[in-house]
Amino acid sequence: MAQDNRPLRAFFAPVRALFVGDASAGILLIVVAAMAMLAANSSLAGEYHHLFNGTLGWTPIPKLDTLHLWINDGLMAVFFFVVGLEVKREWIEGQLSSPEQRRLPVVAAVAGMAIPALVYVFVVQGGPDRLMQGWAIPAATDIAFAMGVLGLLGNRVPGSLRLFLLTVAIVDDIGAVLVIAVFYTSGLKLAWLVGAIVVTAVMFALNRMRVSRMWPFIALALVLWYFVLNSGIHATIAGVVAALTIPMVGKDDNTMLEHLEHGLAPWSAYLVVPVFGFANAGVSLSGLGADELLAPLPVAIAAGLFLGKQVGIFSAIWIADRIGFAARPYGARWPEIWGVTVLCGIGFTMSLFISELAFPGYRLLIDEAKIGILGGSLLSAVVGYTILRLATDPNRQPDPQEA
Repeated sequence: MAQDNRPLRAFFAPVRALFVGDASAGILLIVVAAMAMLAANSSLAGEYHHLFNGTLGWTPIPKLDTLHLWINDGLMAVFFFVVGLEVKREWIEGQLSSPEQRRLPVVAAVAGMAIPALVYVFVVQGGPDRLMQGWAIPAATDIAFAMGVLGLLGNRVPGSLRLFLLTVAIVDDIGAVLVIAVFYTSGLKLAWLVGAIVVTAVMFALNRMRVSRMWPFIALALVLWYFVLNSGIHATIAGVVAALTIPMVGKDDNTMLEHLEHGLAPWSAYLVVPVFGFANAGVSLSGLGADELLAPLPVAIAAGLFLGKQVGIFSAIWIADRIGFAARPYGARWPEIWGVTVLCGIGFTMSLFISELAFPGYRLLIDEAKIGILGGSLLSAVVGYTILRLATDPNRQPDPQEA
């Protein structure tokens, strides 16, 4: 008689979920963030901070004289390049390719950026003017982290909600890139900016000529990054701009964009973002008491992520559905939708990135921002997971119409 291993498989199902599917990249980020916090609050704290912030003995680009700058201005350009490829593909032939498909994600993403920003401003008003520079920190959603938590729930969550979370995060990324380009740019240097525009024009010309080889685009993308780095615009914007010039189809019907995206996406998810997370998530908690933890900046960010995100996105979905502008995700009940909107408050990667841009040279404010980001993201992850765990059916069967 065959032994029934179903109880054993059920017991180990959450463990398997950590290493497969949507969960793996998000779980890796959690582990990396925990390692960074441990390093920053241990006997290795000095070595940790010196590794990333100590001046390099030699660097080919004088502007990037620390490992931290190489990661944030250089390595993260790869992350933004992959984001740009994904946005272009989804906009042209994916889940954002028609006005009907764009309605709900766009409305939800806009509300999910505006309300957290308003919550942040409300909390810090009356404080130092410098704090207002951080209004965009709680406006971002970390797609890997959020999808990772959702992946732990398996088939309990309707496929339409997974797709909704993915598309909202993509539109959210577009908004974050625009915010960085417009609000966190200073001291523009015209000559470098003109050079960047010329390089971009050449890349678009190659696109129009249906050039099917990758190397001209890659070479020009590196030149574009260097020009943007010196222009006053944050260098990572070059990654998005370069991605938008990559042709969908070359002369031999070679889907260059998809090849690049599929080739770079694992490197971005499992190397670039974790390295960035480890370099940026470490904050010392030594000497921090209630006054520091409950200071206006961390409270404003945590409140914006946890409260602002869910209120903004859930309200947008409910209003759009009620007035007939866009239907809520197919097959999803309102408690399930609420759980997913809470997960949108996980703002790890992009929020950390924006905090570095918002308070350059203000180490104390950056550390306070990190506390708010980690606290708000962790609260959103735990509460969102709990809501979905309670609201969804463990025996639910996937419906092919949901996607």
